Amino acid sequence: MLDLVTAKGLNVAAIREDFPILQQMVNGKPLVYLDSTATSQKPESVIEALDEYYRKYNANIHRGVYSLAEEATAKYEAARKKVQKYINAKSYREIIFTRNATESINLVAYAWGRQNIRAGDEIVTTLLEHHANIVPWQILAQEKDAKLKFIGVDEQGRLLDDEIENRITERTKLVAVTMMSNVTGTITPIKRIIDRAHAVGALCLVDAAQSVPHMPVDVQALNCDFLVFSGHKMLGPFVGVLYGKRALLEAMPPFLGGGDMIREVHQEYSKWNELPYKFEAGTPAIGEAIALGVAVDYLTALGMENVLAHDQELSAYALDKLGALDGLRIVGPQQATERGGIVAFDVPGVHPHDVAQILDREGICVRAGHHCAMPLHEHYGLAATTRASFYVYTVPEEIDKLVDMLDKARRIFNP
Repeated sequence: MLDLVTAKGLNVAAIREDFPILQQMVNGKPLVYLDSTATSQKPESVIEALDEYYRKYNANIHRGVYSLAEEATAKYEAARKKVQKYINAKSYREIIFTRNATESINLVAYAWGRQNIRAGDEIVTTLLEHHANIVPWQILAQEKDAKLKFIGVDEQGRLLDDEIENRITERTKLVAVTMMSNVTGTITPIKRIIDRAHAVGALCLVDAAQSVPHMPVDVQALNCDFLVFSGHKMLGPFVGVLYGKRALLEAMPPFLGGGDMIREVHQEYSKWNELPYKFEAGTPAIGEAIALGVAVDYLTALGMENVLAHDQELSAYALDKLGALDGLRIVGPQQATERGGIVAFDVPGVHPHDVAQILDREGICVRAGHHCAMPLHEHYGLAATTRASFYVYTVPEEIDKLVDMLDKARRIFNP
């Protein structure tokens, strides 16, 4: 792994060799994958870990006393401790494996929210949010006769300072906010928001689906109450994570009932298992969690400071190159230091779906649509945008190809 990092940062050429999918051709052209915000590609070590589980020690965990089951259990729990260390949680018991970040948010909305939100209470979120961090709170607010409020954004997709102060009030019981927008790439002032929430007695849930894969995240330093993210966006398989402060998780009822989340079951009542198992009903995604641990190893070896620096270098390059295209509208901060490796844009006169199809013919993968962020697009008067997103395996030459083909698409539709 040492050759993947140099004194100048990431050795991207060496990193790319670890990703089998990047070696292929698409539509007769070399694959240019610029959709890592939706899901990242996987290095060979992660693929091998998943394959090894199914080939060599496929067994259920926590129940069997035979060798395969004990090996699976040990590696599953080792992965949990890797995640704990990666985000600097106090205890492995604060790490809950879920299906994805969306399920993690819904777990909190159901298990914490339905116990603690009352009529007249307020939940605060922002216009930058993914639907997964809006809809569960809408449902909860409607059910409890509470109010959902939004912190607005400026023209560059930055949260409005005065609304951070004014929207979070004594009535606020929960603030649910992204650490990095999946559309604008905006890195939010998350510590300030958490501190403001705590100052009025509210809790704070952080949607870190875009930040945990791309920058250092320390939950103890942030002092957030809950934090969620997804393995598939950080070089791992499709498995989610919920971090919660232990005292909060202890007080919450189970989200799902079934096997492994119980200590005793009788005809009249049941007793719940200890953390984290109280929230992991049934057979979990065992191989996926183990492979997530390998992805954590990979990113840790790269150094998250290096990952963020690489992303922002690419963003600066993309902002410069895309900004040179006449009429193209870039959504989000114009300074790369204020954003991660995400650039969403609008090509006047060309629908984003048409842009994506033209790019696909050249082997270039981008995302077109509202990116599960319709309120933000409505705010900017856009039905949809085209989004290019970068990761540890992205090189500037791929951005050059993107820009060349965007120029071609613009000339095709606006001769």
